[in-house]
Amino acid sequence: SLPMTCPDYESACAAYIKRALDPDNHPDIRKANQGILSNPMDLDLVAQMIAGSMEPDLFNLQQQQYKIMSADYELRHVSRKFPLTEFSETVFNMRIDDQPTIPAGDYIDEVRCMERYKMILSSQSTDADGEPVKQYFFRHDKIMDFFIVQSFLNNDDRPVEYMNDPRFRGVYFLLAYLLPWDAAMALREELIQYAADTKDVSVSHKFIQLIRDRKHLTAA
Repeated sequence: SLPMTCPDYESACAAYIKRALDPDNHPDIRKANQGILSNPMDLDLVAQMIAGSMEPDLFNLQQQQYKIMSADYELRHVSRKFPLTEFSETVFNMRIDDQPTIPAGDYIDEVRCMERYKMILSSQSTDADGEPVKQYFFRHDKIMDFFIVQSFLNNDDRPVEYMNDPRFRGVYFLLAYLLPWDAAMALREELIQYAADTKDVSVSHKFIQLIRDRKHLTAA
């Protein structure tokens, strides 16, 4: 996790909360900020970043956490970048196969680094022969979704292909912020048409709200 470098942690936390919930912020942004800060995992991440003298971006927390983790990974493994594209495709296939455990044998260095940053948790058990076995899991679906969304960003067909799969609901909410604006608006239209045809608005309504929030943030 991040080292404690903030000289006046309590004051920094209070100042950050005041900025996030400032009455002068657009009401939609203030409401979204409040929702994010009400999530214990997100709040823990915000606290870690403030302790490390960083400015949390509430709409991009997983990306910030990844950048911190991957920078540490590159320091420990000289001239080697975190294999984001390959790992993200593996995580996508985990979701497709409903496989909760990470295939750590293929990514042991990466998994250990993510575990240091609380992105991954591990559990110890024994196999059929009584040998110890360590299994790794994502700490939260939000972290898994962060990696899966990378695979969607690298595949133009995937965002339309999986609109009817509820397992990727959180991924679509990330796409609302991460896709280039024109692509996000095109996907918004696809989701509206899908909702009109199926009466399934579980993704489209939230996606539209997030697009609106993104527009307010850009205008701020």
